[in-house]
Amino acid sequence: MPRNLMDRFIDTIEWIAAIFVGLVAADIFVSVLLRYFFAASIPDSYDLGRMLLGILIFWGIAATSYRGTHITVDLLYTSVGPRAQRWTDVFATSVLLFVVTVQTYTLFDKVRQTRIDNVLTYDLNLPTWPAFAIAWIGDVSAVLLIAIRTYRLIFHPEQMARGHESPHSETARS
Repeated sequence: MPRNLMDRFIDTIEWIAAIFVGLVAADIFVSVLLRYFFAASIPDSYDLGRMLLGILIFWGIAATSYRGTHITVDLLYTSVGPRAQRWTDVFATSVLLFVVTVQTYTLFDKVRQTRIDNVLTYDLNLPTWPAFAIAWIGDVSAVLLIAIRTYRLIFHPEQMARGHESPHSETARS
């Protein structure tokens, strides 16, 4: 099945999130090895690790929000029919879109203020605002993907049945 531009965009965001998972894991692994075997540490390891983790969180929000793979409570959801499930998905995704949009707006202010204040890392005196900006771009990506999900849930629910986008994709196909 040929992939359209939107699906490739979604896949790219997911790959970026996966790369940050790998970077966080590598940072932790190397830091532990250096500490355990050589009694040494990477300069700014703590600062870099927490910034990478922050970036990972925001890009992870983007990846999980579109697919609908974040934590859900299905007690009421499973007891209603497919039509009510679809509108529950639309409502929940709309609320998520609002919350993440507000979060993105406030995070931009944090990026701006961090740059103005010239916040630096402890050892190497590296500016921290670029890491905040990368996290903010992940948050912007989350807003875009949640907006796409909301649009598709309302107008093209069959596009959400591509496979693993929704835990309830079987109901979307019928």
